[in-house]
Parts: sequence; C-alpha cells; structure tokens
Amino acid sequence: MPASWCGTWSAQPWYEGESLYNLWEPHRHANDPATPNLGEALACAVALAKLHAGGWAHGDVQPNHFVIGPTGTFLIDLALAQGGDVPEVYDFRYRGCLVHYEAPEISRGILERGTAVPSKEADVYALGASLFISATGWRHVPYPDDADRKDQRQAIVDKPHRPVNVPGVLGEVVEQMMSRDPADRPTSAAICRKLRGALQGLSFGSGPGCCWP
Repeated sequence: MPASWCGTWSAQPWYEGESLYNLWEPHRHANDPATPNLGEALACAVALAKLHAGGWAHGDVQPNHFVIGPTGTFLIDLALAQGGDVPEVYDFRYRGCLVHYEAPEISRGILERGTAVPSKEADVYALGASLFISATGWRHVPYPDDADRKDQRQAIVDKPHRPVNVPGVLGEVVEQMMSRDPADRPTSAAICRKLRGALQGLSFGSGPGCCWP
C-alpha cells in the first residue's frame, strides 16, 4: 500500500434519510425563521444523549451528521469521538472539528496549544449551533466566508454568538446550549427532557411542562 494511503479509517452502516440541515431547508429564513419541528430537534438530541450516556464525546457534531429517516435518527461519523478505550496505534490528537460548530473553549485550545479535548459540553454547544444554522442559515458567530481557520477560530473566541431568533422553546434551548461557559450549558439529557416536555405540552395544550434539572 502506498504511504500516502496510510492512516486511520472508520466505517459505518448506511442509514436512509436526510440530514438535519437539508430537512429544515424549506422552512429556513435568516431573519424570520419558521418554528422548527420540535420532534426532529428532540430526535437529534436523543441521538447525542445516547452517545454521551455511553461515556463518549462525539467531537464533530454538525447538522450533516444527524441523519433523520424512516427508521430513526442517527448520529454518524465517530472518527473524532473520545471516551472509550482506543488502542494507541489507532489514536491521534484532537485538532478540532468543522470550525462552524466549534465551542469557544475548543477554538481557544486549538489556537493556544494546537490541540483540544473533546467534551460533552462542547458537543452540546455544537448541537445548538447546528440547530441554529439549520433553522436560520447563519453560522453561530459571524466571520467572512473567505476567512482562514485561524481567523474563524479567533472570531469564535472573541465574539459573542449571534442573537438567537429561533422562535418558541427551541430558541430558549439553543440560547442555553450556546452559553460561552461550558458549566452553564444543559446536558444532552436535560435538553431531551426540555424538548420532550414541550412536545407533551403542545399535545395537551399546556406550557412546556419541563425545566432544567
């Protein structure tokens, strides 16, 4: 095998469905987004919460990694996931993910040290950024389209996230998920409870019926 082909590879099953970003495209609007489908948002949160419950952080949460289909919602691409035992021969240092969804602490770590440590809290931020861009088309932090990665990450470290204009309870949840302080973010399990409670409230014509634990 040529040396240029050497590296760490991963494989996963094929899942039928659409990505979160594509699924919400018909309703996406930058300035006046429609109320997103809470059931689909909940399904994405549940997929992430299942991974977290198993002791793993995904490390590369983005809307194209949530596949929503007829047999369920799946969180794909675990190439950067950390948490379980990985043989040293297959392990490698984490150098960040798709910058458009990076949490501030991950971007800061990459800028300062060249590496960072994936965390469940950073996954939650990335899920919030994924829901936000899927509903509005806006990245969580503004920077020029042609900015290089260093400048993108510096913007994430220095600037607050864009105002969350997603209507309804999901907007409240996304605001919490994209808190700059990881300790202030809800867990993925708490997000599931919040969204599930909101859906139950809609079913019975009452309020959200759930709060942060």
